[in-house]
Amino acid sequence: MTFDEIRQILEMMREHDIAEFELERDNVKLRLRKQSAGHWTATPAAPQGHYMPPMPAAPPPAMGGDASSPVLSSTDEALDLAVVKSPIVGTFYRSPEPGAKPYAEVGDTVRKGQVLCIIEAMKLMNEINAECDGEVVKCYVDNGQAVQYGERLFAIKPS
Repeated sequence: MTFDEIRQILEMMREHDIAEFELERDNVKLRLRKQSAGHWTATPAAPQGHYMPPMPAAPPPAMGGDASSPVLSSTDEALDLAVVKSPIVGTFYRSPEPGAKPYAEVGDTVRKGQVLCIIEAMKLMNEINAECDGEVVKCYVDNGQAVQYGERLFAIKPS
C-alpha cells in the first residue's frame, strides 16, 4: 500500500464523515479511526500474525493541498516570509545522503519547485519543494530531527 493510497483513504473518510475504516490486503492490515477533536490514530502495517500497537497518524492534508507539496503560509507579515511547513510526520534530512551538500542553506536563492529537504516517512523519502522563488532566511529544523505535520521547516523571503 502506497502513501498516496492512504492519503486518498483519509480524504474519503473526511469527505464522507467516516469515523473508522479498516482494510486488509496482501498480508497488510490498515485500520484508521477518527477520535474526538479530529485526532487520528492508525494501526501500522504488520505481517500477518504479528501485532503492532496503534500509533498517531498525520491528520489529512488541508483541502486543496497534497502531501507531496509543503504547506505554505505567510506568518510574519512584517517581514513577508513564506514559511514552508511539513506536510507529513517523519524524519527531516537536509541532504540526499550523509556527508553530501545540503539541498538548501540559509542565504541560498531558491526557485519554485526546487528541492529544499527530504522527509523520510514509513521508509519512503519525500522531497519537499519550494513553493516560491526567493531567499532562504531560516531553517527551523536540525538534520535527522523528527518533524510533525505542520511543523515549520524553512522561512523563505519571496523575490
